[in-house]
Amino acid sequence: MNNFDVIVVGGGHAGCEASHISAKMGCKTILITLNLDTIAQMSCNPAVGGLGKGHIVREIDCLGGLMGFITDETGIHFRMLNSSKGPAVQGPRAQCDKALYRFTMKSYLEKVSNLQIYQGEVVDLIVEKGRAKGVILRDGSEIYGKAVILSPGTFLNGLIHIGLVSYPAGRANEPPSLELSNSLKRLGLRMGRLKTGTPMRLHADSIDWSAFEPQPGDPDPIPFSIRTKKKLENKILCYIGYTNEKVHEIIRKSLHKSPLYTGKIKGIGVRYCPSIEDKVVKFPERNRHQFFLEPEGLNTKEVYVNGISSSLPLETQIEILKNIRGLENAVMLRPAYGIEYDFVYPDQISHTLECRDIENLYLAGQINGTTGYEEASAQGIIAGINAALKIKGEEPFVLSREEAYIGVLIDDLITKGVDEPYRMFTSRAEFRLLLRVDNCDERLLRYGLKLGTIEPSLYEEVMKRKEELKKGIDFLENKRKDGITYAQLLRSKKIEMEEAIQALPSSLFPLKREEILYIQSEIIYKGYIEKDKREFERLMRDMEKFIPENIDFKKIPGLSREIVEKLEKFKPKTLYEASKISGMTASALQILRHYIK
Repeated sequence: MNNFDVIVVGGGHAGCEASHISAKMGCKTILITLNLDTIAQMSCNPAVGGLGKGHIVREIDCLGGLMGFITDETGIHFRMLNSSKGPAVQGPRAQCDKALYRFTMKSYLEKVSNLQIYQGEVVDLIVEKGRAKGVILRDGSEIYGKAVILSPGTFLNGLIHIGLVSYPAGRANEPPSLELSNSLKRLGLRMGRLKTGTPMRLHADSIDWSAFEPQPGDPDPIPFSIRTKKKLENKILCYIGYTNEKVHEIIRKSLHKSPLYTGKIKGIGVRYCPSIEDKVVKFPERNRHQFFLEPEGLNTKEVYVNGISSSLPLETQIEILKNIRGLENAVMLRPAYGIEYDFVYPDQISHTLECRDIENLYLAGQINGTTGYEEASAQGIIAGINAALKIKGEEPFVLSREEAYIGVLIDDLITKGVDEPYRMFTSRAEFRLLLRVDNCDERLLRYGLKLGTIEPSLYEEVMKRKEELKKGIDFLENKRKDGITYAQLLRSKKIEMEEAIQALPSSLFPLKREEILYIQSEIIYKGYIEKDKREFERLMRDMEKFIPENIDFKKIPGLSREIVEKLEKFKPKTLYEASKISGMTASALQILRHYIK
């Protein structure tokens, strides 16, 4: 049991994807986790997907990952967010049964060939001559491997805050990982401190549901996974509620007991998912803030209060609830809390997620400064793929910004770094119309096939259907009504999509909802998509351009001193090489492109 190809440390979402994919690619893998019963634990909201995040889950699925399939298996409430807006900014989201998700993932991993799951605590790394060789456990035993993937989540030197009370923990009532954090520092990795948090959980029977607005799921849910054949069902309702001025006043009066505002919390929090005290302070003009009541499963009474994350004292949290209509008698099952944890500045890793200065050591998930299950899973699958490829002596696998949100995510981490927990949004991508939810299979399924993580029969099935849909699009581009093609009528909004669909050949039916969205996107945004493709091709041609050997970077107007120093140090031969330098910004690259031209 002491020798493996790949050692994965941490059984969260990153660790699950990393261990699964490396084992699937034929590597003897071990997943070491603190507690076998909390593998794939949804520590915060038991939901998957959302804007930008839903795209990532689909991309993981097309590479042979697990998150999308497990979500479809355990989802209880499905919605397409931003459904009234354009397809580039729509994102699928599912509320999962928290316990069932964890159980299903563990059960699936236990059946994977080449994968062993082991309960233990890693306290140190075995590194010789700049190469990771294995790990040391709490009991002193050593496990050796050809690659080590660290995905410890928020456990590195974790510290929980509830008001002015603080205690070491990786999650509430679970021990933190102190020695491993110190080991990384001894190895010379630069580390920082971030903060996240979670809201209180309430007992469902103590809530007056009539005071809140029901939020049903979609009538025809779209699956996350191309492997899902069953019809998805919405099994619960979520509800929308609002805070009020009385609640805001309670919060303002309690700020002197908030670790956020007394300076006790040093880590930087998530700007796009702030605590309720942050919202009240930063948006004083708002007299209410929206929140959602989301059941955590079918066989539990726990309800997640999405939108009221907090690190305020327990008595303040109780007072907040008593002043929200419908929650006056709510029974709290778990208090809200904030958590600080150590992370590694991601400019120290490459696009394969391997450490630049410690060979065969890969980092994935919140250790790289991200937040969210989806971002963690994306890094996990990329780290697992690249660890397996390196062991096999094959070329590394890197997705570009123009072909996947996963590429955007990792490129942002490596080149821009983080000064707050990183969260994915569609706005982070330069070519959003090329990176839609409905064309993930076109973009990435061929990679899954090449890596051996997607079955050839599944690939052929999906691609055959895609070709049929393309023929349907061509049909609408040529079939006329009153002298004008259906495609032109759609683009000019002279007809609705339903009328265009009815004109399609019967051989295409039945059409799934996501297939209709694909046809609609390809037709309505045809001009924009072609423009983006031309821009992308031009960018790729530019990336191949050589940088003159005698160029004086200091003479290029607009470049910062830091960028000039990096260019002089690495002396990139092409714009592509320059784009991969840690800290290189999009604006600096644009300046360099124009200067060379």
